[in-house]
Amino acid sequence: MKKVLAICGSTRIQSANLGVIRCVEQMLSNEVELEMYNELSLLPHFNPDLDKGEAPEIVERFRNKIRSADGVLICTPEYVFSLPGVLKNAIEWCVSTTIFSEKPTALITASASGSAAHESLQLVMKTIYADARSETQLLIQGAKGKVTNEGRITDAATAEQLKNLASAFVKQLNE
Repeated sequence: MKKVLAICGSTRIQSANLGVIRCVEQMLSNEVELEMYNELSLLPHFNPDLDKGEAPEIVERFRNKIRSADGVLICTPEYVFSLPGVLKNAIEWCVSTTIFSEKPTALITASASGSAAHESLQLVMKTIYADARSETQLLIQGAKGKVTNEGRITDAATAEQLKNLASAFVKQLNE
């Protein structure tokens, strides 16, 4: 089974984004082993001075989880027309490495609007050479009305789009 590290850009306990990740996990339960990264809010603020040589231990653990995963799934909301600070901070800790280079990556933005955050996420991940293909990217606008916190998709079109993304991601992981 392929190993996927899931990173939720929302730190809320009852998050639509966590619900989306749960839905993808259910869809792929027979094909991938999904691990949730639960220490996003514990990562220290990015500081290039702390990234000379060996980074702080929690950062090294985060990097190693990415490094050992066959793929990464990022699902995030949009906060004030941008990425949540904790997610951007986590990605910044990866810039000085090549751990995302050519790494199969699925990008989902689930928010009220989400378009600005989705564009930002695409740009950031392209900059660090993550292999995020058009078929493994999805913008879910009006997410709270389409996804329950338990991971049930209540909108048929969104369910189909998520199914297509999941299928494309598995195909990418097995290439």
